[in-house]
Amino acid sequence: MSSNQLTGLGVLRHRSFSFYLASRLLSAIAVQMQSVAIGWQVYALTGDVFDLGLIGLAQFAPFFALILVAGQAADRFDRRRIITVGLGVELFCSALLLAFTLSGLKVVWPVFAVLVLFGSARAFMMPAQQAILMNLVPADSFGKAVALSSSSFHVAVIVGPTLGGLLYLAGSTIVYTIVAALLLVSLLLMGFAQATQQARRSEPASLDAVLEGLRFVGSRPAVLGAISLDLFAVLFGGAVALLPAYARDVLHAGPTGLGMLRTAPAVGAALTAGVLAFRPITRHVGRWMFGGVAVFGLATIGLGQTQSFPLALVALFLVGAGDMVSVYIRHILVQFETPDAIRGRVSAVNAVFIGASNELGEFESGLTAGWFGLLPAILLGGSATLVVAALWALGFPVLSRMDSFPHAKRDVEESEGRAGEPEAAAAA
Repeated sequence: MSSNQLTGLGVLRHRSFSFYLASRLLSAIAVQMQSVAIGWQVYALTGDVFDLGLIGLAQFAPFFALILVAGQAADRFDRRRIITVGLGVELFCSALLLAFTLSGLKVVWPVFAVLVLFGSARAFMMPAQQAILMNLVPADSFGKAVALSSSSFHVAVIVGPTLGGLLYLAGSTIVYTIVAALLLVSLLLMGFAQATQQARRSEPASLDAVLEGLRFVGSRPAVLGAISLDLFAVLFGGAVALLPAYARDVLHAGPTGLGMLRTAPAVGAALTAGVLAFRPITRHVGRWMFGGVAVFGLATIGLGQTQSFPLALVALFLVGAGDMVSVYIRHILVQFETPDAIRGRVSAVNAVFIGASNELGEFESGLTAGWFGLLPAILLGGSATLVVAALWALGFPVLSRMDSFPHAKRDVEESEGRAGEPEAAAAA
């Protein structure tokens, strides 16, 4: 392997980033395993697709209520400790799910109650996780760290659902036990990560300070366009939430088949992120972002039109690949455009949009499936995603026409300015 090929992995020489990455990898595997178990368990108990939507709503409601406060917490307190405490709460949630299952779960409301607590922990973790990356690696390694972090996360999303589906054949008790063990190891690994000193603000907690992230995002059309595009595109295209019903009622597959379906988007995302780690997007940024969203929408429509298991896997693979391109661009754009002192709050705003697009999107998918039927809901969601992409391309021309990242353009200008200084001095 050449030195150029190794540059994508060179970021692992930063020890704290490696510990963080390992912790995030294991916790993501655990959460994905748990998600498969919860979805199958709830649908087996009720047989109602609307309840699949409620799984997302139970996580989103506390997330939405707490996320802006969590963003200020990520700017005022140690981000590593916030993540560690959040992992501890997730571990407690997995223990509760195990206890409920051992006691013979007959109703679903205890599961929803645990998911509310889980959503609360995630509300505080997500801004800290997004903001801490800039405190773990130098600025010149940040793009590679984003790609590698995203790639490893999606590797976890590949392993998690498949492993969860296979282990569910032995019972949900086995799944929840292994989830708890993985979260415990993740918690310990996070304790070894040491971030550089973050820029903290000393202003007292106030509504004005909490809303600063919203004001900043509103003042940056490219940032606002990027994160709102993701919100509405995934909000309407959240077909993944319906996969338990799609697997059982359309493809006539069991838990293992569901695990494979849940894995397919992650395979597409992980492979795309791996390519981006070695060949980052540097030109035609806007075209790449809207192209990724268009692929996401078209693949969702393809999913709604097939009853073939292999074709469904291909469609979901393309869903993940398209989504990864837009996620990569949005994350770099948001983090580089944001001062470190308010990065937690801006990450919180970004997290609101991500959370809304995922969990609220799951609720929207369950609701429309209850109204129109399973396959029509998937087709409607994919079509709505394409409409959103077209409207955002017109409404945010600064984003759709963006050729390179703003920070890259500044770096070139500064470099050219420094190169001209000797000539100017000589002329003087």
